[in-house]
Amino acid sequence: MAPATSSSGPITLINVFTVRPAKQQELIDLLVLATDGFVIHARGFLGSTLHRSLDGRKVTMVALWRSAEDYQAMRAVPALTRLLEKALTLASFDPGMYEVVKEFTPAE
Repeated sequence: MAPATSSSGPITLINVFTVRPAKQQELIDLLVLATDGFVIHARGFLGSTLHRSLDGRKVTMVALWRSAEDYQAMRAVPALTRLLEKALTLASFDPGMYEVVKEFTPAE
């Protein structure tokens, strides 16, 4: 579980999963199921992107939340917890909560 934060503004949760290449797609399928089935319906969810490494060893989810409290409330859903526990049988993970400090855009 990601650590709590005192930030009351939007937060970005970046969750990096380390997985055996043979299990990468299974993990992706499980994360898609959890996100489509539960997360997208949660209060405060603003959007997410799911990434896979080209070497098959990482899967990264980047999710935007209105607040850390909204994220923590979503994590309390029992059915979702069971899916995330299954994900832990496939991979280890390193979550972190971040706040945007600066955005960069291409120079014109």
